[in-house]
Amino acid sequence: MSRITVIGGTGYAGSAIVAEAAARGHQVTALSRSLPDAPIPNVTYVQGDATDEATLSAPIEGADVVVGALAPRGPLASTFRDVYRTIARLADTAGVPLFVVGGYSSLRPAPGADRFVTDLSHIPAELHEEIRAGAALIIEDLPATPATLDWAFVSPALRFGAHMPGERLGHYRLGDDVAVQPEDGGAISAADYALGLVDLIEKGDHHRAQVNLGH
Repeated sequence: MSRITVIGGTGYAGSAIVAEAAARGHQVTALSRSLPDAPIPNVTYVQGDATDEATLSAPIEGADVVVGALAPRGPLASTFRDVYRTIARLADTAGVPLFVVGGYSSLRPAPGADRFVTDLSHIPAELHEEIRAGAALIIEDLPATPATLDWAFVSPALRFGAHMPGERLGHYRLGDDVAVQPEDGGAISAADYALGLVDLIEKGDHHRAQVNLGH
């Protein structure tokens, strides 16, 4: 079993990942700005600000795997990429792989095609900045990290989020940087996304690559 640190471990994706990993017997630490109302048994919760490097250091240094489940909105809207650069640097120093919860818009409709983020004309303008910030991690920031950092950027289907929670089906489809269901974007529940992500952690066969999970 692995020591898994989930940064943003009480958010929509993060809490599902924490629950899935803990249910499999992994030793899970969840770092978040606020503590959960209903803590998951056998999970270590650390309350802190992800923008503070000192807060990040210990949970990352003591891990076998780090999962970043932060959202580029709210308090992190202006610092999101900087926070992930710090997380990546600390993970590289600690010699542990980094799994990042990504977004759908960084995927492609077909091999070699432009990513969806290149055309956001059908998306409300108020969402453009956070979508571009999230996509920038896989387009620019993660590929620029030292080759010694092992990472995976795990994009969900289009319909994924607290506003469209979905049900646990117990299965998922796995793709690379091409959306597994580009016609309508597809969907996946938090529980099945977490199922796929923890599978990726345990199998360890995706390196410095983008992965797509959908139903």
